[in-house]
Amino acid sequence: MPKILSTHPLHPRATAMLVGAGRLVVASALDARTLAAEAKDADIVIVRAPLPPALFEGAAKLRAAIRHGAGLDMIPMEAATAAGVLVANVPAVNARSVAEHVMFVTLALFRRFRMVDRDLRAKGWLAGREHANANSELAGKTVGIVGLGAVGQAVGHIAAHGFDLNVVATTRSMRPAPDRVGFLSIDALVEQSDIIVLCCPLTEETRGLVSRERIARMKPSALLINVSRGPVVDDDALIEALREGRIGGAALDVFATQPLPPGHPYFGFDNVIITPHMAGITEESMMRMGTGAAGEALLVLANKLPVNLRNPEVVQQYRRRFPADAQMHRRR
Repeated sequence: MPKILSTHPLHPRATAMLVGAGRLVVASALDARTLAAEAKDADIVIVRAPLPPALFEGAAKLRAAIRHGAGLDMIPMEAATAAGVLVANVPAVNARSVAEHVMFVTLALFRRFRMVDRDLRAKGWLAGREHANANSELAGKTVGIVGLGAVGQAVGHIAAHGFDLNVVATTRSMRPAPDRVGFLSIDALVEQSDIIVLCCPLTEETRGLVSRERIARMKPSALLINVSRGPVVDDDALIEALREGRIGGAALDVFATQPLPPGHPYFGFDNVIITPHMAGITEESMMRMGTGAAGEALLVLANKLPVNLRNPEVVQQYRRRFPADAQMHRRR
């Protein structure tokens, strides 16, 4: 029976989908050596942790690496393609969960929830209530969205239609904007926005996009929300701006080094909300991502190509590796 290696347990509905199609095995650890060793006899790998390039060198049976989610930075694409392995993902299915997280942390920052909660518990009613004098409403402010994929569009929709925010965005493809969204350059967006939301993929162009210079352009009251990837932000520059009170605060769900080390400077700021890369994780999104990944695995095991194939250039090599698949494809 084919072996399906998953870096993490899957939602029960996803697990149920795979019964009878393959033997589902959850990785015993997430270090590179363990993953490479346990993938040696795998037919499919379902990915929620970074895969080492060496995994693809030693996995002769491996047909596909399927991302449990959208971001492909956990899969070394060149190594997978060189090995003749299909790469697929499950795009857009956690967009609503991430967008709701963005609004949650934005409200918490504008309402100074961390400080209110801390002082209410430690110093009493009036000490907590005192922070309300500096609270802010969302309505009428400008949210700038960097990256207008599924997550960015979901953030924009909730912001405009749910909270009456002005919505501007910057994106690589200047396609017609969704309703109530205007386009700006990245520098104009940084200067004009009260809330800057990063939901772009990590690429060579976006690495370090929120640089020291761009952080210096932000309004002194502006918030930076990062639900994309940690390296999009210059950490040293952001920490410096927070220490000097040059921006209003930040909510960070992703980091250049994960887990974020204990004692990291970000933990020391009252106006910074830290979450452990969980913006897209809810019961509903885990079900959608899990069943989506399982569905793609079933297609591959049935000698079909995945719906969301991300390296189509590999197909010819893949069919040489699995010639029976090519014959069945031609018969179809």
